[in-house]
Amino acid sequence: MRTGAAAENMAVDFLLLRRSPAPTAIRFRHYEWRNPAFTFGFGQKVAWVREQLPPDEQFDICRRPTGGGIVDHRQDWTYMLVIPREHELWEERVAATYRIVHDCLAQVLRELGQPAIVKKPIESAEATGPGGLGQMLTASLEPGVCFQRAELYDVIHERTGEKIAGAAQKRNKQGLLFQGSIWKPAVVLRDWENFGARFAIALAGAAGVPARAAPWPDLNEDELTGLTEQYSAPEWIDYR
Repeated sequence: MRTGAAAENMAVDFLLLRRSPAPTAIRFRHYEWRNPAFTFGFGQKVAWVREQLPPDEQFDICRRPTGGGIVDHRQDWTYMLVIPREHELWEERVAATYRIVHDCLAQVLRELGQPAIVKKPIESAEATGPGGLGQMLTASLEPGVCFQRAELYDVIHERTGEKIAGAAQKRNKQGLLFQGSIWKPAVVLRDWENFGARFAIALAGAAGVPARAAPWPDLNEDELTGLTEQYSAPEWIDYR
C-alpha cells in the first residue's frame, strides 16, 4: 500500500493504465493520501468545484483522468483497477463494469456484516400499472459531490440508502482505468486490510483471473515525474 500526494496518486494510476498488465491480468491497488485531498472528474468545471470545497481548510486538489464527481479523500478507502484491452471486461459497457465491480464490493461488505447493496434502477409507479411498459428510472444528473447522492449501481446502505461507495472510469486503447472510493464513516469495519484482501479475491473471481500479490512494476521515473507535474499544474486543474 502506497501513500502519495493527490497529483502523484493520479499520475501513478494513469501510468499503470499506460503500462497495462498482461492480456489476461488485471491490476488492483489500494493507496492512501499524504495530505487531506479532494479529486474531481475530468469533465467538471473547476469554478463550480471550488465552490463546493471547505473554504478555510488546507488540502490537495486534483482533476482526475476519469469522470465522476467531487470525491472527499479525507476519510475514504481508495482503490484502482486496470483492465487490459484484451480482457473481455474492457468490451463491457460502462454501466456493466461499474455494476460488476460494485457487486463484488457489496458482497464482501455483507460477508463482513455490513448491510451493503448495489443501487438498482427503480420502476416508476406509472409504468408498472396496468398496461405499463415497466420504464426504469435512473440517475441522469450531472456529476456532483460524490457522497452526497447515490447514483445507479453505487453501493449503498441497505436500510438507510446512504451512499457507501462510488467510482469513475476511463477507457482508452491501453485498457480501462477504474478509480473507486469507499466512504469509511458509512460502514463499521475495523480490519480494512482483511477487507482489501477479500475484495481483491472477489474481483479476481468475477474477472476469471487468479488472485495473487505482484511486485510493484518497474515504472519509468522520468515519465512518472512528468505526469505528476502535469497533474499538479494549473493548466490541468483549471482545464475547464
